[in-house]
Amino acid sequence: MNLLGIALVLTSLLSIPAAVQDVGTVTFLEGSLRIIRGTKALQAAEGTRLRQGDIIESSDKGFVELEFVGGAIVALGPSSRMYVFRHGTGGKSASDATGGELVLLSGWLKGQSDTHAGSYRYESPLLAAMSGNGTVVFHTNESGCDVFVESGSAVIGEVGPDGNAGKPTAGTAGQFFSRRQGKSLVNSSRPSAAFVEAMPRSFRDALPSRLAHFAGKPVEPKAPHQVSYAEIQPWLTMPPAWRRGFVDRFKPRLKDPEFRKQLEIHAAEYPEWVPILHPE
Repeated sequence: MNLLGIALVLTSLLSIPAAVQDVGTVTFLEGSLRIIRGTKALQAAEGTRLRQGDIIESSDKGFVELEFVGGAIVALGPSSRMYVFRHGTGGKSASDATGGELVLLSGWLKGQSDTHAGSYRYESPLLAAMSGNGTVVFHTNESGCDVFVESGSAVIGEVGPDGNAGKPTAGTAGQFFSRRQGKSLVNSSRPSAAFVEAMPRSFRDALPSRLAHFAGKPVEPKAPHQVSYAEIQPWLTMPPAWRRGFVDRFKPRLKDPEFRKQLEIHAAEYPEWVPILHPE
């Protein structure tokens, strides 16, 4: 089993109790931030707590900083969509409290962690990176994915259509990895000029911790509404490895006729829904 495969197995052993477990906090926000939690879409603010399973989406001109239990800091750039797939439990031991698996469906992500934060696995439809002591910058869209190892080290691997990573490649500070749709992984000793030019300005500096400002001051998200089909459609069609549990999670929305209608129309894109839509 390769290194990324081992990491996935180890990460899958992270168990988290009920959905009320906090795994992080929104500590800086420009623009607006939507969180899809359970079957509801919420408007988040600075101080909002994060939970495993949260789908986090920044606005067109937004920037958000998220600080996770254990010390990792993750920033999202404009129009970025991230899923908290797994995170440590916050238990008594250090290994219980740290480490995570975050899926970047589109946009910009900067992940900064050290040995105390545990190993973080950042995934996108084309590339995955795991780092236990370093900083990585991700950019992914429909045409391809880029990963820059800003500091420390990381392990980079191609991601298949099912969401599982292939053969890993070790990366050190300064290295740049890129993969276009239908192509193989390419790496170089420095990031491309286009990547540097497009990178959000806020990503050029280290991410400072602001968690102390929100200690003991949780902020409840506002304006909840039941999530629409359009709001979760991109997540229903992401690679199967990451959407496990979505049928049980969003099945209550089938009571909405329009939601059910849209699922029926696009059922071929997510076959796991067919037995629910047509139990006969």
